[in-house]
Amino acid sequence: MRLSPIILLLAITASQAAEVEQREILQVSPLAGFQHHAGAALFALMNVGDRLTLRREPGNPYDAKAVRVEWHGTQIGYAPRADNVDLARLMDRGTPVEARILHLQKSRDPWKRVLIEIYLVPTK
Repeated sequence: MRLSPIILLLAITASQAAEVEQREILQVSPLAGFQHHAGAALFALMNVGDRLTLRREPGNPYDAKAVRVEWHGTQIGYAPRADNVDLARLMDRGTPVEARILHLQKSRDPWKRVLIEIYLVPTK
């Protein structure tokens, strides 16, 4: 039996929707420190949906709960200090978390340029 292209598209869309629904979103935050790192130079290359890497920096001299945000291995900023306490605690316990770019906006205000979504990695 051959599936019509529309049925196949609906099946793929439903599969993708199920994958997205399995994510437990921890927070949606602006990217902090964007203007102090490589974010400005890389902004034109970034896309909504791009995966971001989160790294704990417990030795950070400004914030012991710091969570560094990287795009393709390059630091572009941090999870905001006001939002990182629970995130840092989860990461310190070994809870797998991931992040992605949720929104990009050209703005003079660096707090409005990149909005990130941080979520728990679904267990299979």
